[in-house]
Amino acid sequence: MAKTRTSTLNLRIHPALKDAVREAAAREHRSVANMVEVLIRRHCDQSGITVYEKPDLSSRRRNG
Repeated sequence: MAKTRTSTLNLRIHPALKDAVREAAAREHRSVANMVEVLIRRHCDQSGITVYEKPDLSSRRRNG
């Protein structure tokens, strides 16, 4: 199985905003971390910001 590489992001937000992101995550059956990632990606897409990601080379090794 491929290892997923992640980076930690610590931030302080208003408690009401934290409650709101928890609610949004629950409604979409996501974790809070995944919901924040989705929101950031959505914002980047709407703002024309490209998110560069390294390709998953492990699938190439299995298939090639």
